Amino acid sequence: MEPVYLMKLANAHQNWLSVRENTIAQNVANANTPGYRAKDVESFTALFDKAHVRMASTQPGHMTAMNAATRSVDVEKKDSWDVTYSGNSVSLEQEMMKAGEVARDHTLTTNLIKSIHSMMLMAAKAQ
Repeated sequence: MEPVYLMKLANAHQNWLSVRENTIAQNVANANTPGYRAKDVESFTALFDKAHVRMASTQPGHMTAMNAATRSVDVEKKDSWDVTYSGNSVSLEQEMMKAGEVARDHTLTTNLIKSIHSMMLMAAKAQ
């Protein structure tokens, strides 16, 4: 069985969140740019699946992971809430909702890192 590097995984997720936050900021900054097409990054789940990390099943009763839907890099016109007369596909409301998701995910991952760190400290003190 291969070891699971939770801190490395959490760090990769934080890096992905940083890239997504930057993409959202670019979309907001170009909200009034004629012809600008909104962008989004591929989901972290899709990137994780591409890393060829598979869950190990040591017992026949273990559950299997389901495949997650991937997300394209460019936001399609049908995925955007509104398109302005200039052909711009940025919806500020949609971008703010994405920014909220990034903030929640960042907080969750940060709290996970804190918990892992606390467990490591407790394990080190116990020995």
